[in-house]
Amino acid sequence: MNQAATLKDFIFTSESVSEGHPDKVCDRISDSIVDLFLSADPFARTAVETAVTTDFIGIIGEVRGPDSITFQEIEKRARDAVRSIGYEQDGFNWKTAQVDIRLHQQSADIAMGVDAGTDKDEGAGDQGIMFGFACTETDVLMPAAIHFSHHILRSLADARHSGDLPDIGPDAKSQVSLQYVDGRPVRATSVVVSTQHSESVSQADVREMVRAHVRKVLPDGWMPPDEEFYVNPTGRFVIGGPVGDAGLTGRKIIVDTYGGSAPHGGGAFSGKDPSKVDRSAAYAARYLAKNVVAAGYAERCTIQLSYAIGVSKPLSVYVNTHGTGTVCEKEISAVIQRLMNLSPRGIREHLALNRPIYERTAAYGHFGRQPDDDGGFSWEKTDLVDDIRNALG
Repeated sequence: MNQAATLKDFIFTSESVSEGHPDKVCDRISDSIVDLFLSADPFARTAVETAVTTDFIGIIGEVRGPDSITFQEIEKRARDAVRSIGYEQDGFNWKTAQVDIRLHQQSADIAMGVDAGTDKDEGAGDQGIMFGFACTETDVLMPAAIHFSHHILRSLADARHSGDLPDIGPDAKSQVSLQYVDGRPVRATSVVVSTQHSESVSQADVREMVRAHVRKVLPDGWMPPDEEFYVNPTGRFVIGGPVGDAGLTGRKIIVDTYGGSAPHGGGAFSGKDPSKVDRSAAYAARYLAKNVVAAGYAERCTIQLSYAIGVSKPLSVYVNTHGTGTVCEKEISAVIQRLMNLSPRGIREHLALNRPIYERTAAYGHFGRQPDDDGGFSWEKTDLVDDIRNALG
């Protein structure tokens, strides 16, 4: 097999985790606190980390916002998030878990570098590199494996919340392996789903419950052979959530983004207000990459942005269309920089990020979602397509 064939014909795998996975519980709590602060002050600052284990929720980090936000309000947000996920079980219950809050004021040294002044624009909240990606594999311009992995778990969660699957618990994982032929996905070679369940249901029953949702999500004819369809491979998954495993904010960054189909700069999103470019610039990079692909100038597009703490302008803007581009990548880079101010302030204003829109991002991916009427997932809009076409011809 020659090198070109090797690059075009392969099997690729991505995984997702549900809202009830311990790490996702932490992301949900952290982002609920971000929303609490932004509801009170659109320019509040948050860097909130959460840890969970049996009967315990720990919330740490630094914030800057109105004194009216009390630890009692923060604790209520945490308990509400856990209740919404569905944890009311022995060992982790939204009513009875101990909540320990250790938040302090934002560092004055960081604030000095980030805040705008009379002689400087708002600077980046940290140094770092951020990546955005889009491709034509799905209608939402996301890689197919992570897209299907998310949707399998989202379908199971919707059925659990509606009461259609009362024996399924909040904690779950999925993994989808896809065969690519000539660079395009053609079928699933294997699917793995592990889901928490009640004592009263058999593994055979769980398998058939899950099968219905996998069939619903995958395209017709894509279901793998039965021997490659794995449900709860250990044979039992009754003990789940923070009782079975501890969780931390920011440990599922590949799940949150592109499932390994694109590079990742390393920074997590949840718990951070939009002055943190780990979050806002990653959203901007996805927005620009999606609009380039939606405009028809590439089938695959990766965009990298880099920043220095306290500096407003990006240090670099890199575009790679992976050999699928119809115009020069330097031209694309120049055009997107003209169309969008990529300073932290410019990104926040262009995407209207100073809103309480983040708790909803904490599970099932930050990308490939539908924009909401209240401004949620604004980075998924394709409203730059006409401007890009007018600029590039």
